[in-house]
Parts: sequence; structure tokens; C-alpha cells
Amino acid sequence: MNKVQGLHHLAVCTADMKSQIEFFTDKLGMELVALYWMHGVANTWHGFLRLNDESSIAFVCNPHIEGIPVRLGETHAGNPGANCAKGAMQHVALRVRDHEELLAMRDRLRSKGVPVMGPMDHGFCASIYFAGPENLSLELSYSKEPIDQEAWIDPEVTALAGISAEELARYKKPADYEDEGGSVAQPPLDGPGPHMTNYPPGLYEAVLGRPDEAVWNSVDNQPPVKVDAAAG
Repeated sequence: MNKVQGLHHLAVCTADMKSQIEFFTDKLGMELVALYWMHGVANTWHGFLRLNDESSIAFVCNPHIEGIPVRLGETHAGNPGANCAKGAMQHVALRVRDHEELLAMRDRLRSKGVPVMGPMDHGFCASIYFAGPENLSLELSYSKEPIDQEAWIDPEVTALAGISAEELARYKKPADYEDEGGSVAQPPLDGPGPHMTNYPPGLYEAVLGRPDEAVWNSVDNQPPVKVDAAAG
């Protein structure tokens, strides 16, 4: 059974934390709920903007990001239908409740000077499209009904993707996995992976080679501001 229940947070690099916070609070009405030094990462801020009590859009900011070149069509798509590098975020769609709220958000964005395309009716969902700071490609959507696998998995595209009938059956209903209570050991770090990359030589092995208990206790996880619960 699927234990992945939704988005917890999507993290995006930014060279201008304040501009991203300004856009998401003013243009989209999202609340800033956290802004602190990123745990375990030197000289880096982490900001969270609330989607709901369990989901956020997050930003990562440090002085080095400004110097990384932006190349549209490579590092960023620039719009929801353009290309970018494999493994990079092409666009992100945020959920609203229904068509009325979708139009209300379109009004909010347009009233604040943000051009918006749509709504577009996709059948199982409807969407509007617009840009965020630093070439973010953004979408707001609502679902009209649960996605019907039998109707929305195109045999032509399935074949072009090289997916066999047996593989498709497995993808549509992944095998159950019997939980092992967190007892499975780390696999070999020279195994097939995939592996996290862009670490200095030797650091990946040092980080991933630590005991799980050491990782659990590796950061100061207390909030930066002490809140008096009685006063609240």
C-alpha cells in the first residue's frame, strides 16, 4: 500500500530569499512559517511557506547561489511547456479547492500585475499558469475527479516509453512490501543506487556511513525563538 501521502515540502534554490517570500505571501497569500539556518548546511538559510499544516514550499538560500549561471532551456524551463535538464524541476502545480477558488486566485494574481494563462480544462483537473521570481514556472490546479488509470494511460505513449504489458501491470499496482521495523541496514555505497551527488571527495561516504542514530541526533533541532506557550 502507498505510504507516500502527499507533498511535505518542495525545496527550491533562491539567490533572493526576500523576493521569494514577498511573491508567495503577497501574490499567493501563503504564510511564512519558518526562516532559519538550514540544519547541517553551512552559511545557508531555509524558508518555509505554508500550504497546509503538513505541506510547504521551501527555499534554500546562500551567497554562492547568485554566482551560478541561469540558462533557460537548461537550468530552468522558463514556462510550463519548455525543456530543462533531466532531473530538474520543470514546473510545480499547487492545489486549490475548486473552480471558484481557481478564478479567485487568477483575479488575485492579475490584480497584482502577474499575467496568468487559463484556466485550461485537462479533463481530470483544471489549471492556470504563471511565473514566479527567478524563472519559476508555477501552476494552480484542482482535481475534478480521481484519475482513472484505465482512461488516462495511453497505450501509444506507454509503447514509446518502452514499457511492456508486464511492466505496466506492475506500475499500476506496485507489489506490497512487508515493513521490517526500520531494521534494514544501509546498502553498499558503491552499489547501483541512485546516489546523492555533488559532495566533495569522501564526504558522501562519511555522511552516509554514519549510524542512523547518529544522524537522528546530529543537529540542534530546537526553534531559533523560544515561545512562551502560556502567553499564546
